[in-house]
Amino acid sequence: MAEIRLTKVEQGQTKIRNVPIAVTPEGFWCCPSPVMFQKTLKAQHPLNKPKSSSSPPTKTPTDQKKHSSELDKKPSRSSSKSETQTVVPDDQRKNGFEPPVVLAASVVGERTAVRPNTENLPRKVSIEFGEPGTGDLKVVLKGRQGFTVKLSVHKTVLQENSSFFAEKLLAQHPSFHCIEVDDCEDVETYVETVGLMYCKELKQRLIKQSVSRVLRILKVAEVLGFKTCIESCLEFLEAVPWVGEEEEERVVSSILHLKHESTGVNPILKRVSSDVSKPQKDTLSHVLHLVLKSTEEKGRREMKTVVSKLLRENNKSTTTVDLHDTIYTSCKALLTSLLLLFRQLASPEFGAQPPEIKDPAVKQMVLESDNLSWLLDILADRNSADEFAVMWAGQQELAGLHSRVPLVNRYHVSCITARLFVGIGRGEVLPCKDTRHLLLKTWLQPLIDDYRWLQHGCKSFDRKVVEEGIGRTILTLPLEDQQIILLGWLSSFLKLGDNCPNLQKAFEVWWRRTFVRPYVES
Repeated sequence: MAEIRLTKVEQGQTKIRNVPIAVTPEGFWCCPSPVMFQKTLKAQHPLNKPKSSSSPPTKTPTDQKKHSSELDKKPSRSSSKSETQTVVPDDQRKNGFEPPVVLAASVVGERTAVRPNTENLPRKVSIEFGEPGTGDLKVVLKGRQGFTVKLSVHKTVLQENSSFFAEKLLAQHPSFHCIEVDDCEDVETYVETVGLMYCKELKQRLIKQSVSRVLRILKVAEVLGFKTCIESCLEFLEAVPWVGEEEEERVVSSILHLKHESTGVNPILKRVSSDVSKPQKDTLSHVLHLVLKSTEEKGRREMKTVVSKLLRENNKSTTTVDLHDTIYTSCKALLTSLLLLFRQLASPEFGAQPPEIKDPAVKQMVLESDNLSWLLDILADRNSADEFAVMWAGQQELAGLHSRVPLVNRYHVSCITARLFVGIGRGEVLPCKDTRHLLLKTWLQPLIDDYRWLQHGCKSFDRKVVEEGIGRTILTLPLEDQQIILLGWLSSFLKLGDNCPNLQKAFEVWWRRTFVRPYVES
């Protein structure tokens, strides 16, 4: 859509109105704005305005039909013509003025509908660039559904700016005055790109345009070999913000093939790719380190969610970065720190310490436990948590100190145990039999001791999921080990009731395996 400027009208000619040029799937058509259309109707029917001294006359149905038929019979010169004339002045090359691409349209007669029917659309449109009558070349664009646009242009302008037109003119006889372009997909953009050849400052013409529109201009400029326009489009795309991933992908895919032809492509591609030789693994390690060392609760929690999501997406892509060593290095450091803090909190003299000494230690212990849980979630999503299960099952000293630490602080450690059981029950973590047995032997009782607090003090704790994970983990062991663990659980459950994990389903499976249908007879 472009602003229209009109030349003067000689006396006796049909009145010309300023209208915008639009393009529909059926072709060009000139449509007045709703405000101008209303003004036109008022101008055509001045008697419709009520007089201030008397009320407006009332028309009978017969009078209305008669008036309507007279309007229908009124001849309209616009309906008899199928060509729209557009004129573009040529003073910009002398005065430095930058005109719009499509500047003027001469419309004969008056439109009586904002959207005319496709049957009444003009099938041919003539557009003239420069001073009227000075063009020495015709360019005929043949669009879809038989729609044709005839451009009156200047050979010198097209030869200077377009290698496509320069080759066409060089191959023809000097008296050749017409070039036809068949199957033109985007007539509007083609016309606009040709109009840009008459402008000095192309970058100014592209300002405030949409990215999609500039990409269309760039595509036509490539076909025409309009190098100045290509460079201006690339400068625009490098400077303008891209909105959303879809637009980013559209820009990159549109310019990628120009990488070796234009130097303006590399600055754009630097938005999405880096020339720095530093490995991606080091960058991600730095991100993990920053999150793990953060002490601001809200920011740390939100960034853990973001990083987990991005790592999950990265794990599904073809450019997966292996973080196995980095994550496990962090896990070992956190476990060492957690053990030292448990020793401190479990010491008899720690209870007598003032709050300014106790509170930082407790806060750090909670932070290290939360960080371990987060890393375990990442490893489980990447199917790489088997080694973590081995590390956690071997923490006998930590499990021994567990009961000597206040319940309100230690339950965060039991969340790690619960997450491991859930991972094993879901098949996300597949440690060997000895590791599973050691994990249950070391950490099931501490988990039972904290179970009441986990249900009431931990918002993310899902009792049914955890109990299903514990039961399935037990049932992966040999039948004799199942019996020892489940009988020990039964003793606790009969004492604690709901304050103990409910493993009745696993108990029933073990019972049927043992007494109802033994698969191997002794």
